[in-house]
Amino acid sequence: MRQRWQQWPRTSGIRPKQCKLPDHLLFLQNNAEKINAAGPLQNSKKQAAGGLWTVSASDETEVRQLIEADPFWPTGLRKSVTVLIWNRVFADGKCLITS
Repeated sequence: MRQRWQQWPRTSGIRPKQCKLPDHLLFLQNNAEKINAAGPLQNSKKQAAGGLWTVSASDETEVRQLIEADPFWPTGLRKSVTVLIWNRVFADGKCLITS
């Protein structure tokens, strides 16, 4: 599954992201069995455009539980979250399905 979020625009003062980043990174490491990859997104002008996780989970509920356990969650940094199912058909130079 893929999880994508949007962040609120930057505001003045101390940002929750800066305060919670070490905790967030430790959370990602501690959940590496489920969170395969994670990182921020940018548009073509290099402006923040949210972020993306790839997650191994049995269902959307499990993904949302992970999201809400992230130290970033209670800060209000996430404006919205979208959970999508990704069906890999090609990886590492190989087709993963048969026609």
